Amino acid sequence: MTSEEHRDPDSEPSTPPMPPTVPAVSHDAGLSPRDTTRRPQRQDGKGESTPRKAPRKPNKPNPQEASGNAAAPNTRPAARARGVRALVGSVLTDLGSSSAAPVPPLSRPRWLRWLPHVVVCWIALGVALAGADTLNTYRLGFAMGTATWLAQGVAIALALWRPVPAWWLSLGAMVLAASAARGHMAVDFRPPGPDWPWSSPAITAQAFVLFLLALRVPARVAVGALSLTALATYVVQGLVGGQVYRSTGLMAIVVFAAVVLLGTALRGRREARTQLVEQASLTEEERARRTLLEERSRIARELHDVVAHHMSVISIQAQVAPHLVENPTEELKENLEGIRQNALEALTELRRVLGVLRSENPEDPYGLGAGTGAAPDAPQPTLDRLDALVENTRAAGLDVTTEITGEQLPLAPGVELSAYRIIQEALSNALRHAPGSAVRVELWHFPRGLQVRVVNSRPERPAPPSPGAGHGLLGMRERVAMLGGTLVTSETSCGGFAVAAFLPRNGAAPAGEGSKDGPPPSGSTDDNSTCLPGEETP
Repeated sequence: MTSEEHRDPDSEPSTPPMPPTVPAVSHDAGLSPRDTTRRPQRQDGKGESTPRKAPRKPNKPNPQEASGNAAAPNTRPAARARGVRALVGSVLTDLGSSSAAPVPPLSRPRWLRWLPHVVVCWIALGVALAGADTLNTYRLGFAMGTATWLAQGVAIALALWRPVPAWWLSLGAMVLAASAARGHMAVDFRPPGPDWPWSSPAITAQAFVLFLLALRVPARVAVGALSLTALATYVVQGLVGGQVYRSTGLMAIVVFAAVVLLGTALRGRREARTQLVEQASLTEEERARRTLLEERSRIARELHDVVAHHMSVISIQAQVAPHLVENPTEELKENLEGIRQNALEALTELRRVLGVLRSENPEDPYGLGAGTGAAPDAPQPTLDRLDALVENTRAAGLDVTTEITGEQLPLAPGVELSAYRIIQEALSNALRHAPGSAVRVELWHFPRGLQVRVVNSRPERPAPPSPGAGHGLLGMRERVAMLGGTLVTSETSCGGFAVAAFLPRNGAAPAGEGSKDGPPPSGSTDDNSTCLPGEETP
């Protein structure tokens, strides 16, 4: 809206309004002439034009920030250079250390235990004797020549225990001999001259030392030693040089590189084998631990029914008790109701625990093995079902006899369940590992507990491979330990197997007596008493 539209109509006309002017804007302000035509100036209410603010100029870059951004891409090469320096420093530190890294003796057979050491010592002696030829080849003289070939021989033997000092000794002997021989080249040597700077004994000695070094130290240290050997060879032959000689520097470096590669590969193979053995042992321990937990979970699932039965009885008795008393008091009713509620809550918690311990196999909820037919609502077996278990085993092909001795006193449900499972597992083991054998099941009742003994005779034929996991004995031990009893398992003198367990009557060992409650199971299962009738000790 312009100023003419706001003018009072009764007022005198003023000077005609001037068209709005557009100030010239320089190109330095950041706008082009095309932009100036598109952006007219604003006008206020009095008809006066208000110039538009000039656009803000871009900020000048900070010199410090620019230098920092420019230096950012250079941080990676700097870090790489620092890493290389650290690696070189660690290699030089290891090469300057005299720590021992002995070659381990052979483990078997024992008479070959120190064979590598004997062989290497003989090689050292042979190299030292061959190095004595340098007395005439290099014209070193008796003292210098003797020191050189003795140093090479000692270096090979020393590499068995301290390979890094042995490598320095062998390399130093080469540099000393080559430097001393260089002075005789112009006068005493004729073309084609001797092998220089490495003689044949020196190459042999250095190759053995580098091989033993690569076997005992990390690969980076072995490569560092090879690099320093090549550098020393280049300095002696390439920079210092000689006059009349046959060059052996390149051949020596190739031989040294080959033996270092071989030693590093053997070391890596040995380390991989060691790691594999450690991993296998850890896996075996983990498998044993998992098996133990599975057995404990299976036992807990079985004992759940026993505990749930008692809690159900407590709940029912607490509910019925007020009706058995004439005019029960309110306090008695409240107490009995509290007992009933606590029993019901305990049953609920037991069901939750059982849900956690339940087997993943829905057809085998109690973890008793495929084909057992156990169901979640089936009662846990007791010794009353022993006859049915024996009949099933006889039908499978074993000759089973039972013998029960002593007055049969009431046992705790957990004791009866554990005794039944021990007998069941012992009979299963006899079926799998002793086909065609005769089995005797003995139950001895004592005032303080029950002794179970299952003995099988020598199998009539070899047992086929068993698909079982071999957790039966572990489960027996867990059950017996849970009840505070004892278990003895061993082979018999007649070629069979015996399992003997003693279970305290109340399911816990008496205080101060441990497992000595009642007659302990026969620890000497190798006597003739474990042989069944008709068997003789082989």
